[in-house]
Amino acid sequence: EVQLQASGGGLVQAGGSLRLSCTYSGFSFVDYAIGWIRQAPGKEREVVSCIDNNDPEPYVADSVKERFTISSDNAKNTVYLQMNSLKYEDTAVYYCAADRLPLPGLACSSWVKDYDYWGRGTLVTVSS
Repeated sequence: EVQLQASGGGLVQAGGSLRLSCTYSGFSFVDYAIGWIRQAPGKEREVVSCIDNNDPEPYVADSVKERFTISSDNAKNTVYLQMNSLKYEDTAVYYCAADRLPLPGLACSSWVKDYDYWGRGTLVTVSS
């Protein structure tokens, strides 16, 4: 059974940092990509960043480029999202999700619809 669990959210002042963790089980990182997807109040979900076992350059959305960094620790079955220089507009529920890659060697997707398995979100609130 595929399971993902996001943690690490909280309340932080603008300019601060948080690190989110996504612990997963039930699948191999070789066959799946993992993404961090957020949903701000009143907005659609957005893929913030994603990582896979094939592409050395993870995807990072323009809105968070140079502020957010995604990384993985395969030994711990965990993917992290380091968020620095947080802004008020980063306030959202952050989800980690897994995308079963249709073919080996494909890169992770920046499309929300491609993610098949979702964990519960973790709330990040940035105060201005």
